[in-house]
Amino acid sequence: MSADFIARLIGMVVFAVLGVYFGSSVGELATVTPGESLFTADQYAFIFGLAGALAGLIFAPYLSTRPLRSFRSMMGRVSPQTLFASLLGLIVGLIIAALLAFPLSLLPAPFGRVMPFIGVLLLGYLGVSIFVMRQHDLFTILAALRGGPGTAVKPESENLSTNWAENRTILLDTSVIIDGRIADIAHTGFLPGSLLIPRFVLNELQYIADSPDSLRRQRGRRGMEVLAQLQREPAIPVRITDIDVEGVREVDDKLVILARQLRCPILTNDFNLNRIAELQGVTILNINELANAVKSVMLPGEVLCVRVIQEGKEPGQGVGYLEDGTMVVVESGREHIDREINVLVTKVLQTAAGRMIFARPEENS
Repeated sequence: MSADFIARLIGMVVFAVLGVYFGSSVGELATVTPGESLFTADQYAFIFGLAGALAGLIFAPYLSTRPLRSFRSMMGRVSPQTLFASLLGLIVGLIIAALLAFPLSLLPAPFGRVMPFIGVLLLGYLGVSIFVMRQHDLFTILAALRGGPGTAVKPESENLSTNWAENRTILLDTSVIIDGRIADIAHTGFLPGSLLIPRFVLNELQYIADSPDSLRRQRGRRGMEVLAQLQREPAIPVRITDIDVEGVREVDDKLVILARQLRCPILTNDFNLNRIAELQGVTILNINELANAVKSVMLPGEVLCVRVIQEGKEPGQGVGYLEDGTMVVVESGREHIDREINVLVTKVLQTAAGRMIFARPEENS
């Protein structure tokens, strides 16, 4: 039996008993004068008991299991460091409120009765907020104190960089797992911290791998292979989490909300997810932008060797590609299709899709 079903049964019994007691009281009041009441006291008790049982059967999960489940889900999304800092801040705030309770109680009425309670709420909230906001500094101080007086103190910049690398978490999108280049980037060690893959991303990847479309099925299976390769990579830890976002169905929306809650970036190749996340203040790591940034820089006047493989959009143009995938548009290159020629760079154009190079055959220079 589920927890909701048990809660409904218990709630039905409890609310039925309360309804009987309440109905009995109402019946006694209604039957004080004989002949004026439509029902007897027992009938009032039965009616209110039946209404209480129905109310308990309907509303018991919303008063018991549902709030507990939401609280447990919320606590599961909070990091242990943040949880410890908030509890420590709450304790400090309550201690300060207890010290101020006696002076505040000496104020004239009604302030003497109200201000101690307001002080508990205000100082408790301030304690939690301040300690959560400065949790990284707090843990740095605790780590230094734990090391003892004989421990050498590292420079502040080194401590910050080490903590940032160790504590950083990067969320992975389905598109970047299917792409496959993430495995090579992780192998180089350019991604500090750990890679976090939510369960709903794995479910989407499995759905793609089971697709009836052969192309989508191959992409999904390639993503599974890339994920297995990432888990075998010792340079960077890969964690799979069951954290979910309730009330949201789209995977992209779940990733954005989860990234905001965990305060971590999203690694993706999805252009739409990139824009949506940037609008909501979430940091995005785009592999396509990284690939464009590390491409070799070409300046006008340099000579390249490129193989012309097809015609261009304009008359007489030929198109070739460099080893990194950069498109080279060759003027008067149509007559050199299926040949490798030396070309002279005339213009370099950077677009959202990547870098495009315009050139002309060196022999025509």
